[in-house]
Amino acid sequence: MTQTASAEPKKGSALKRSRGGAAGDKVFSNTALAAGVIILLVLAFVAIFLVTESLPALWPQVFSDHDSIESADTFGQYVLPLMGGTVLASIIALILATPVAVGIALYISHYAPRKIATPVGYVIDLLAAIPSVVYGAWGMTFLAASMVPIYGWLHNNLGFIPFFAGDPSTTGRTLLTSGVVLAVMILPIITSLCREIFIQTPKLHEEAALALGATRWEMIKMTVFPFARAGIISSVMLGLGRALGETMAVTLVLSPGVFSLSLITSGRNATIPSEIALNFPEAFGMRQSELIAAGLMLFIITLVVNMIARWIVSRHKEFSGAN
Repeated sequence: MTQTASAEPKKGSALKRSRGGAAGDKVFSNTALAAGVIILLVLAFVAIFLVTESLPALWPQVFSDHDSIESADTFGQYVLPLMGGTVLASIIALILATPVAVGIALYISHYAPRKIATPVGYVIDLLAAIPSVVYGAWGMTFLAASMVPIYGWLHNNLGFIPFFAGDPSTTGRTLLTSGVVLAVMILPIITSLCREIFIQTPKLHEEAALALGATRWEMIKMTVFPFARAGIISSVMLGLGRALGETMAVTLVLSPGVFSLSLITSGRNATIPSEIALNFPEAFGMRQSELIAAGLMLFIITLVVNMIARWIVSRHKEFSGAN
């Protein structure tokens, strides 16, 4: 009789804990759902705003008056060079930063002793916390002048390539310099993510490869890279998003001029964020619509890049699962 009485309170307390846990799960689930809905709503409102405010520039015959149509520049002639400059600077940054970032991440995770890997990892993380205006000032005052001899060499030896044609800049404030600055800025992002992914490689796989006689580099090619391929792509796309949207660093480095495909001339190879930052405070009417339309193009570029990245990652996961 005593045992039955003592068992009933325990059963009741367990039931109360179960109900409390279910209530907590429900609250957490609703909170997570609300957060996801808020993100989608914010994204939708941003898209609606950009499209609505861009209509006078995209379709002036319908959404603008006659005077604005006559005074406005052709939208395609204005925004296409900005899109080209944005994409070129981001591609340069990825080409320069990705192999260096992957190499640093491999060194920290698989080669360096702990007493060296730990401080190097801290320094890489600190680089991500430096404001972009500091990178821009460094690129404008120091890096630009240091790149002038390199531009002269590129022009003399590779001038037959359109990207290195034209008179090299005497100030160094070119699209290539901006790409180098962006590469330094996205380097810690890619490095930190790749390092965490490399560390998560199953140790049994690495030990099995080494036991079969593989060298450390062969082990990395057989186990680490296949395991981390999707994560590397995701980190690179995250760095690309940072490069596409960077404003202050590119604004400080680039100098105004006439648009040119060359990467070593001081042409007007501005990017969309830098163009908006320089001109939006004083813009009104059709000019403001053109800048917002340029922002819409950047929004579309970023969205397409992220969709392609997600497709590549999901395709890799399906391929790995099939194997």
